[in-house]
Amino acid sequence: MAMAEPEKKNIVMFPFMAYGHLNPFMALARQLERRKGYKTTIVNTPLNIKKLRSSLPPNSNISFAEIPFNVGADYGLPAGTENTDNLSYEFMIPFLIASENLKTPFKNLLVDITRIDGHAPVCVISDMFLGWTVEVSKELGIFHSVFVAGAGYGMAVYFSVSLNMRGYCKNPEEDEFSLLDFPEASKIQLSQLGNDLIYTEAAESWWSFKEKQFLFCLSSDAILLNTIDGLGGAIGAKYFSRKMEGKPVWMIGPACNNSDTIKKDHKNMQIESIFAWLDLQATGSVLYVCFGSQNAILPSQVRELALGLEASEKPFIWVVRPPIGFSTATEDLQADWFPEGFIERIRRKNQGLLVYKWVPQLEILSHKSTGAFLSHCGWNSVLESLCHGVPIIGWPLAGEQMFNSKMLEDEAGVCMEVARGIVEGNVKCKHIAEVIKMRMEEMNKGGKMRKKACDMKVKLEEAIKESEGFKGSSIRAMDEFLNTASNKYSTM
Repeated sequence: MAMAEPEKKNIVMFPFMAYGHLNPFMALARQLERRKGYKTTIVNTPLNIKKLRSSLPPNSNISFAEIPFNVGADYGLPAGTENTDNLSYEFMIPFLIASENLKTPFKNLLVDITRIDGHAPVCVISDMFLGWTVEVSKELGIFHSVFVAGAGYGMAVYFSVSLNMRGYCKNPEEDEFSLLDFPEASKIQLSQLGNDLIYTEAAESWWSFKEKQFLFCLSSDAILLNTIDGLGGAIGAKYFSRKMEGKPVWMIGPACNNSDTIKKDHKNMQIESIFAWLDLQATGSVLYVCFGSQNAILPSQVRELALGLEASEKPFIWVVRPPIGFSTATEDLQADWFPEGFIERIRRKNQGLLVYKWVPQLEILSHKSTGAFLSHCGWNSVLESLCHGVPIIGWPLAGEQMFNSKMLEDEAGVCMEVARGIVEGNVKCKHIAEVIKMRMEEMNKGGKMRKKACDMKVKLEEAIKESEGFKGSSIRAMDEFLNTASNKYSTM
């Protein structure tokens, strides 16, 4: 008679409702899916779960649990809003604040899971913007960890500024400052503070929300960082461990989409034409330009970037989103966003491709013709780029992106910043062209940035490698995390 398989311990994961947060949680769930003795349940709203479920293969064991989000109208949100996709800036803060209404449905769900399984989940892993889940987990006696899906160093600086800079006023005589609770960090330049990190009375509700959620996070049982040592991980872990009074902080990255998750479907004619064009370009010659799924730049910056790309004379693929001030619901890119005649000249010279809103980024980064990534330095994009050995030309726009860019340039040596922020007049086409030309030519000759990016690719691969007699640093860290959670679970 066959032995019954031991019942699996349930790991409940709750990402914030934005694709920059949902994607790394899904990547982490896929890593956990390979662990014997555990099962994973991802909690979110119906619309997000529908999209997440469609991204998994039919044989996946990851399960989903829906909770309702029916309060949007009370916060002035557009009908049907369940995530930040196509949500304009004025709705972002109301959406964040409205997310606190998920607390009661989430608690009820955990109670239901406990009743159905006959025991509580082994742990809850939540997003940093859902810090209130710490309180819910403590009430129910469940081990809790925050998964910081962003960079270790960048998010540590972001936490520090958010918790300590309320009421800060710019001093025109000082253009940099130190963080009192983060002495290991280098001085922060004022130009590294996006609008979301400059306190104003009008933004009081945003600052109150951040402060409350981040303080909840620091009372969690543990923190998981989506990075490794050598990529801002050690200094970030040191900050969070100190703020949590010695509670464990584990580096378990990279949790990001990888080549195994690429769904190669080129039935779309536009996508097919992109790869047909890429196939014709020289190895490492193409600059890929994308500022992520949520970010936009000013109309004047779009024009300067366009002229800079053209003047560089380097082939490029540019994923275009509507400039600030234009509707995100626009169905296609508009000629009046660009300098007069730009689109026609680029097409005539066959220098580059303009693609509206979305491309299969992983496939482009993994293509032999892609030589560099002009990026906003959002952490998902950074990891995807470095996991393919592609160096970065940085144009950070907001949040922790500024600090990511600095770490990538100063510590890792895989990035050069070409511009910073969303500021009228802060970027000129001549400078953009010079940086692109210099860096692309240097990298084609096997320059330092390319070598360091390739070295980082190896380090990231080794961190999550597991073979006979070998476990990478992130595999070992995940072992420690699961053992700690399980030990707490066994004493309940």
